[in-house]
Amino acid sequence: MAVAPKSPVQSANRLPLLYGAIGVVLGVLLTLGAIAGTKWWRANHTPDKVFLAKNRSSDKSIVETASGLQYKVLTAGKGPKPVDSDVAWIMYEGKLTDGTTFDKSPQPVPMKVGEPVPGFSEGLKLMPKGSKYRFWIKPSLAYGDKAVGPIPANSILVFDVDLLEFMPESVLIEKQRQMQMQGGAPDAASQPAPAHK
Repeated sequence: MAVAPKSPVQSANRLPLLYGAIGVVLGVLLTLGAIAGTKWWRANHTPDKVFLAKNRSSDKSIVETASGLQYKVLTAGKGPKPVDSDVAWIMYEGKLTDGTTFDKSPQPVPMKVGEPVPGFSEGLKLMPKGSKYRFWIKPSLAYGDKAVGPIPANSILVFDVDLLEFMPESVLIEKQRQMQMQGGAPDAASQPAPAHK
């Protein structure tokens, strides 16, 4: 039994359907790509990301860690660096990117290295004794989407930090205990020796 060949008219009628189906598929793919591209653009062009990218590209001495903390060495120190369990004596000033100061230490402040926001703690662990650094801490390494006191949500925190001294917390506790036993002021051991520059 012989099969009759399709006429050119039947094949021509299917061509517009095929082109129409291809057009619909391409339209859907382009729309999905545009939606994904818009989401990517918004995620990668938030004000904090734009600021940090511009900040780093404007000054080649600014270093960015794997976590996204940016820092600049203002004064180099020497020697070992503190760890999470150490207590550090620091002077600091914290600002927003618009220059508004939200916190400043009036005198050396003892601080357990592992206790502040993650970006501040990470920065302290980069600093040898006697150094001064500037940190730019992105929101995810600070307070994120929470407003804290005078700090708005999603803020980049800018800190100038002087690391005067640090020691293991256990050594500090022992020194405080000895001072109390000798009748000295309990606060005397919590003050660092003057830094020599």
